[in-house]
This record gives sequence, structure tokens and C-alpha cells, in this order.
Amino acid sequence: MADCSAVTQALAQVGPRLKRLRTRRGVTLAALARATGISKSTLSRLESGQRRPSLELLLPLAQAHQVPLDELVDAPEVGDPRVRLKPQRVNGNTVLPLTRQPGPQQAFKMVLPADRSKPELCTHEGYEWLYVLSGRLRLRLAEHDLVLGPGEVAEFDTRLPHWFGSTGSGPVEMLSLFGRQGERMHIRAQPRRDAPAGRSGQPG
Repeated sequence: MADCSAVTQALAQVGPRLKRLRTRRGVTLAALARATGISKSTLSRLESGQRRPSLELLLPLAQAHQVPLDELVDAPEVGDPRVRLKPQRVNGNTVLPLTRQPGPQQAFKMVLPADRSKPELCTHEGYEWLYVLSGRLRLRLAEHDLVLGPGEVAEFDTRLPHWFGSTGSGPVEMLSLFGRQGERMHIRAQPRRDAPAGRSGQPG
């Protein structure tokens, strides 16, 4: 019960933090909506606490405000940023930011619970790359409905309607790379053409 209370309290502070960041930077809701692809009404409801924050909303907002995700979910702590790895609870998911400094791309390790299995598609600016470490990840991407297993990868433009979560059979552990401006992964090393091709979660 205490853990649930702590999560509820942390989520309740997200809205005021978002509003403080925006006003401190002198950014209007309309400008922030254009930068993130999130509607002005949704941003307003997030800041007032009328909309529950989700990872899909917080990622582009963290990028727009040029702050790490954990600063939106929890107050920053004093310490060496090179060893500061603190898991956060975001919309029922466990999220571990792996990139401490703001930048064009951010990396996260995520654990999605088994009960995160009801698709709620969303869209926003950016490009995302997912790698499944364990479990079975369900990815809804526009008209595609995919299931990815350990070692499989998907990358997609987040302006397409999308959602990812568990198939319901158990939790999913995964890595996520996200770029707000739509940066793609740049592959510098690839297997030889005659090597066996690996499976890809990217829809054809």
C-alpha cells in the first residue's frame, strides 16, 4: 500500500513540474504542442493534473524541455550523474533512464507488467527503436499487430498510431532508444550478405 501511495504522489507532482518547466522557459502551450505533437488540450490537462501522465506523453516532453525523464517523475538527487541510475514508475511501467544528459536521443531500460496488455494507440513526434530482452512484446503500429520475442527489434516513426505492451502472458523487459526529432538509427557495422538474416520486428 505504501508503494502505491508513493507512486500516486510522484505522479501527482508531474503536472506542476511540467508547468514550471514550461513557464520558466517562456514557452506557450501552443508552441509546446507544435514541438511535441501533443494537443494543447492534453498538455493543459497534464499540467493541471486532470490527465494521468504516460510514458508516451512524457518522453517527447522531456525532450522538448531538454531534461532527463526522471526529473519529470521524481525530484533530482545530488550525486555523481555518471552512476545515477534510479528506476522510475511511469504509468505502471518501471523505467530506468540510461542517458543522463539531454540530447537528440535518449535510452531507457523498461519493464512492462503483464497487465499492460490493452492497446491505447497514440501519436507524437519522434522515432523509436525497441529491443526485447525477455518476455513477449506486443506492438500495435497503424494496421500492424506484431509480437516480438527476446532478441527481436522494431523501429518506427512515432507519428504513426502506435502502442506497445505485454501479450498478457508475463512481463516484458526491453530497451528503448527514442529521438524526438525523428532521428533514425545509423548502423555502421552489419553482417556479411551471406550470413543468416536475423528476424526483424519492423513491418514490411
